[in-house]
Amino acid sequence: MTSEEIVRRFLDAVHSRDPARVAACFTSDASYANVPHPPASGPEGVRAMFAPILDRSERVRWDIVSECYGTHRAWLERVDRFWIDGQEYAIECNGVYELDRDRGLITEVRDYVDVGVWRARLGDVLAATPDRAR
Repeated sequence: MTSEEIVRRFLDAVHSRDPARVAACFTSDASYANVPHPPASGPEGVRAMFAPILDRSERVRWDIVSECYGTHRAWLERVDRFWIDGQEYAIECNGVYELDRDRGLITEVRDYVDVGVWRARLGDVLAATPDRAR
């Protein structure tokens, strides 16, 4: 697989809102860091990290602002959009992806986001009880 195909598969999984499908994009020893938080480890850690927001969202779309692909690395500037209880929450993010092209999987992600902006925009919406069943 090309680097772009690996990343597109991951983005499609995020958009599907299926944490297991997201986790399947990662190697067994992968890490996913939402900097400055400690990284999630392995597919199960990635699934657990994504589940709360994907389960709470009615829709998810990560818009790519700019992207660059190397042989084993990708850089994506994104606007991550989550619709929760009918309201859109958007946050700017920059991600660095380390890729295993032979296996078509992600070995590491480092996402950089302003946590203060994230908290100001989302507040405690993720702690609220969802109004819908998934």
